[in-house]
Amino acid sequence: MAKLYFRYGAMSSSKTAQAIMVKYNYGERGQKALLVKPSIDTRDGERIIKSRCGLKDDCVLFHEMPLNEIKKQVYDCVIVDEAQFLTKEEVFLLIELVDKYNIPVICYGLRTDFRGEFFEGSKWLMAMADTIEEIKTICWCGKKAIMNARLDGKGGITRVGEQVVLGADDKYIGLCRKHWEEGKIHK
Repeated sequence: MAKLYFRYGAMSSSKTAQAIMVKYNYGERGQKALLVKPSIDTRDGERIIKSRCGLKDDCVLFHEMPLNEIKKQVYDCVIVDEAQFLTKEEVFLLIELVDKYNIPVICYGLRTDFRGEFFEGSKWLMAMADTIEEIKTICWCGKKAIMNARLDGKGGITRVGEQVVLGADDKYIGLCRKHWEEGKIHK
């Protein structure tokens, strides 16, 4: 039986690298996986997924998913990167692919934003996924990083602003809860 997976982690926890590797592993076994991302993520190009460690692969945008091909089981798996940006309706479309068409769906994304609040996609994935797995990374202090801090450009963090501001290491850092609360991004 197919499952809906949500694999979440703080910034820099290798979520995208793992998504690319899962697609590669399917291909190594002669199976076809579809790599997808929401159209809001344009950092590395419109139809490219790229990890910080240099892995990259082509993808399709979520709204362009070839649903007829997926439903006909042309693909053995659907892999979604940046799943926190999905809407409730999009999460329920993925649930339909799993439950009605028996296609495994593996979603990768952040659990919460820089304020510690759920993204819409993450909230619904946390509520509805068959399997929820944390991808761990560490804070500068060595403790597990569970929070995403938005850098303010002045050596600190901010907790105000729009929920979505695209960026990577230039705008965000993963911190343990203590250092996120303190706003401390280094020793």
